[in-house]
Amino acid sequence: MLDASGYFLSALGFSILSLLILFTPTRGLPKKLLLIATTATLFDTLMQGVAVFVLIPFDILFAIESIKQLFWVIFLLSCLRQTSSNSLLNLLRTPTSLAFLPLPILAAIFSLILIKIDTAYLSWLFLFQTILNLQILIMLEAFYRQSDHYRWAYKPLIIAIGGLAVFDFVMFSQASMVGRMDQMLWSARGYIYAISIPFLVIAIRRIKEWGVDIFISREIVTGSTLVIVAGAYLLLMSLAGYAIKFIGGQWTSVLQVVFVFLALVLLAALLLSNQFRTEVKVFITKHFFANQFDYRVEWVNLTQQLEEGAKVGANHYVTALNALARTLGVNRGNLLRINGHDFEVLAQLDDNGLNDTDLKTLNYFIPFVQQKHWIIDIDQLRSRPFDYEGMRVNLAQLNACSFHLVIPIFQGDNLWGIAVLTDKDKKRPALNWEVRDYLSVVANQVGAYLFQYEASKQLAENAQFAAFSRMSAFVVHDLKNVLAQIDLILSNADQHRHNPEFIDDTFETLQHTKSRMEKMLRQLTEKQDDSSTGLVKTHLSSVIDEVVNKRCQLLAPLPMVEYQTDPELTLDADKLANVLYHLVSNAQQATPDNGEVRVLSYDESDMLCIDIIDTGCGMSQEFIAERLFAPFDTTKGNAGMGIGAYDAKHYAEKMGGRLEVVSQVGKGTRFTLKIPR
Repeated sequence: MLDASGYFLSALGFSILSLLILFTPTRGLPKKLLLIATTATLFDTLMQGVAVFVLIPFDILFAIESIKQLFWVIFLLSCLRQTSSNSLLNLLRTPTSLAFLPLPILAAIFSLILIKIDTAYLSWLFLFQTILNLQILIMLEAFYRQSDHYRWAYKPLIIAIGGLAVFDFVMFSQASMVGRMDQMLWSARGYIYAISIPFLVIAIRRIKEWGVDIFISREIVTGSTLVIVAGAYLLLMSLAGYAIKFIGGQWTSVLQVVFVFLALVLLAALLLSNQFRTEVKVFITKHFFANQFDYRVEWVNLTQQLEEGAKVGANHYVTALNALARTLGVNRGNLLRINGHDFEVLAQLDDNGLNDTDLKTLNYFIPFVQQKHWIIDIDQLRSRPFDYEGMRVNLAQLNACSFHLVIPIFQGDNLWGIAVLTDKDKKRPALNWEVRDYLSVVANQVGAYLFQYEASKQLAENAQFAAFSRMSAFVVHDLKNVLAQIDLILSNADQHRHNPEFIDDTFETLQHTKSRMEKMLRQLTEKQDDSSTGLVKTHLSSVIDEVVNKRCQLLAPLPMVEYQTDPELTLDADKLANVLYHLVSNAQQATPDNGEVRVLSYDESDMLCIDIIDTGCGMSQEFIAERLFAPFDTTKGNAGMGIGAYDAKHYAEKMGGRLEVVSQVGKGTRFTLKIPR
């Protein structure tokens, strides 16, 4: 009876599989051959089960067995892809088919002939079946090597057919040696065939080239899984009950009754638990069913939507809200930023404003969302409140809501804001686990987009302030130069106030000072560099003479000037004068009164070179590398700003040249300003 149950169970499984394949709407040779092979296996296992109760001749059983193997061989030949044709005749004409088909055909013919002649030939039939299963294993090995990148899809098929072939090979090879079938192996064979069916189903679902698309609902799989779990649980409990019986002594019966009762109560509690059933269903859906979304396509669409919002002038908050709304196919919503207990409306779709009741309800949601990081579905909350444990809101508030979905947006672990969505046509998509996971990923991506936008905006504002501060520092530095000129006038006023030439020179200097201060004021008010508007044609000597004779006369040693070249240049003379004044003034301050400061101009290739050479204290290489050109780093305390050398270097590079420095501690320094002619 046990062996018949296995064969009937296998026949039932193959009958269901055959019906699923039969009613698949697609057409093709693989589907037809697979249907024939599974139907032949159904008929074979059914006849084996019937043979337990009704005497069926061995020649008939072996003929059916050989025909079944023949159809599986033909199916495997189609899988080997020896021909691209969809014709069975073309498939049978291939060299591989001509090599593998004769054996199962001969096995079917000899099954009907040899036993009728003499039952002594039964061992030969066992040998035929042994060789036939060996042939199938050889085909599977070739098939596995040929599958290459598709091995993942074909592995379940190879496991199913290969497992059956190995089992039959062992069973028939043993029978051919002893002359009779092993009863234990024959009884187990039906169950082995039944076990192979799930592997065939998995293979059929994976291999799209066959054109067979089997669908099994999530509810059926969930129910079957719960039954299997319950069976495994009861088996485990029965083993535990046996252990109690073994060690229980005189308390055996009492302990067994108590144990069985507790086991059944626990099983009922698990099966009736909504949370347990939900977790099982989510696990099965995640790992055994195809995804609802094509995530590659969805990701590309989302990226394109957000890229549109990155265009200049686009409202990034509206773009983010649109991306979330399009994900669900809804057309109304609000994007809110949370400021303490208040909400700041950043974007709206379809002029969908929130009333006071909506805002009050959202305030109830915020602590729960902050703690659980959950998306809130109003319909689900209304019908299944136990899914939102800890949520405090009454039914009247939910019924008054003008929205149906709340999607949180987190910045790290902090709740930054929420998207509140609904649809004016009352389209409300169901939120299963996959939609929730997908929405969470989209919300994270949209949040990253918004945070990047806000950070970029803040960075741009900071850059504007930094640029203004930098410009202000240079203006203040230039003001110090203006002040030096005024100091020079005042220091000579007592001595030369009655000298007409001094008076004329003073007015000329004041006029020049006024122009420079107007230029600096214009830079501050217009918040931009004004260097391009001060270009004039001038000789280099006039700039250097103005610096040396009018600005550097208050400090000793007085600079000595030597011109090896005096070209006419088109540049901002005031800016060049400020740069040279800083370099010459620093050289004077670093050199003792009995030392020497020289200014030398000369040509070097296509560059105009201006050397400022002193015999002062010099600088170390470490100071030059780390501090000399660092802005706001000064050795003069409050008397300096630390931007003179930085300004000179920046000016040279802006002109397309460079500023070089060579110095030795205790011997002096040489700055070389190189600018294109």
